[in-house]
Amino acid sequence: MRSLEGLKTFSYLEELILDNNLLGNDLRLPRLPHLHTLTLNKNQITELESLLDHLAEVVPSLQYLSLLGNMACPNELVCKEKDEDDYQRYRYFVLHKLTNLKFLDTRKVTRREREEALVRGAFMKVVKPKDAKASSDSASTSPEMHYTPLPSGSRDLTNHRGILGKCRYIYYGKHSEGNRFIRDDQL
Repeated sequence: MRSLEGLKTFSYLEELILDNNLLGNDLRLPRLPHLHTLTLNKNQITELESLLDHLAEVVPSLQYLSLLGNMACPNELVCKEKDEDDYQRYRYFVLHKLTNLKFLDTRKVTRREREEALVRGAFMKVVKPKDAKASSDSASTSPEMHYTPLPSGSRDLTNHRGILGKCRYIYYGKHSEGNRFIRDDQL
């Protein structure tokens, strides 16, 4: 599904589940004043702030929101580089924008999270460069060489030198986890 035009006839709608669709940043909901539950899991939403501003305007009674599986929701399921700290900053920012939420994604909103969102939520917005291609072009025209831990002789791709080493370590198995549970009479 890519269009939500027909929803405007359901002005008393209370729950809306739009999981596993191709909804993107152009998502526009009609005004649904009674909507309290909205799930947008596994869609193609990447811009969080514009979505939250739109939701604050058109669904004022929203209490339950889930955005898991979207790039806008930073967690390990979507991106390996994201961690729990990224997800917690995301939660603070969402709670700053949508103050009536009681439940976000898979967790209930705690009193401590709500207090933190009031104080610092506006500063938890993730800022991305406007144009990644422009910044990479300016970096490639830079005369200085980027840092590399390799010695200067190995930076030249036309001059290859290999290194062969020999290790004298012998593994006896004394400290193996598997040997911890085997007794001598079982050998």
